Amino acid sequence: MAVFQTIRNLFVPFAQDTAPEVVRPAPWTTYEVKPLTIKHLDELLRLNLRCFRNGENYNKHTFKYLLTQPHALGYMATTETGDIVGFVLVVRNDDGTAHITTVGVAPEHRRRGIAERLIEQVDEALKRREISTVVLEVRVSNVAAQNLYRRAGYNVVQRMQRYYHNGEDGFLMMKSLV
Repeated sequence: MAVFQTIRNLFVPFAQDTAPEVVRPAPWTTYEVKPLTIKHLDELLRLNLRCFRNGENYNKHTFKYLLTQPHALGYMATTETGDIVGFVLVVRNDDGTAHITTVGVAPEHRRRGIAERLIEQVDEALKRREISTVVLEVRVSNVAAQNLYRRAGYNVVQRMQRYYHNGEDGFLMMKSLV
């Protein structure tokens, strides 16, 4: 968890327009899951702001850190035209565990199984690296994400009081990969 605390210390709330975004579903397309690298940083930053309009956002420094660390993995979902519409970042710890730090899907591409595919990709990559346990945090108000994680095999193991910058509680969720 030391890596997680380092990341959290780098985390800075990002002020942005909080007006509701009008979301129109994107035309149906196929998606491909591929490795996410530092060369995708600018597009990742723009997508992150759209995914978490009213939440906490990682800044450029934090994403750069996550995309360049040898113990971090990142995957993106792209459309047929190559646009990034989803991402997941995970940090592997030396103790055989891993931590999913963020998962995001563009609002117009949600409810199409993209997040599930990204999490499945992470699971497979971590199993190949003999990682036994994965953890993540989720807001108590984010029921849709909690349901996604439960379907993927995660269970709530702890409620963390006032975990987020706005004072909202969070759930620590965990999954065994063995």
